Amino acid sequence: MAEKRNIFLIGPMGAGKSTIGRQLSQQLRMEFYDSDQEIEKRTGADLSWVFDVEGEKGFRDREKKIIDELTKLHGIILATGGGSIKSKEARNQLSSRGIVIYLKTTIEKQLLRTQRDKKRPLLQKDILTRREILENLAYERNPFYQEIADIVVNTDEKSAKIVAHRIIYLLEKIH
Repeated sequence: MAEKRNIFLIGPMGAGKSTIGRQLSQQLRMEFYDSDQEIEKRTGADLSWVFDVEGEKGFRDREKKIIDELTKLHGIILATGGGSIKSKEARNQLSSRGIVIYLKTTIEKQLLRTQRDKKRPLLQKDILTRREILENLAYERNPFYQEIADIVVNTDEKSAKIVAHRIIYLLEKIH
């Protein structure tokens, strides 16, 4: 990949966006950003606190601004929050400013990968089970992931390193 285009990783929580993004960053020698970490860095608080204080709308507004800012950079890898694609603006920015890779996973893998994670505000609701929450999010968001994806990669049963190699292979094929 002579010309380093932006690579944007989208997909549900637990798909491996951050882990795979860091692998790609090392292998491609590109700067890595995680939109959730950027929000935490700039607010000085964790995502749960931002959600509690500002609600989902306030959080999504912050996320939209950060995605707009980061997608204007060149030669980066960005792991987005799972719900960032709810914003039409963010979807347009992602699809027009880089290569969008949808990291796809099953509800079962998401449950496994997020079972001990207390930093995911949308999974902390008591009304529904974690499975119901993830199924509802998948129903709402999967069409958006599919809509803007240039490449779709399944992350189930594969290590982050193998998925990163697969992505690099696919990127080389389209260049």
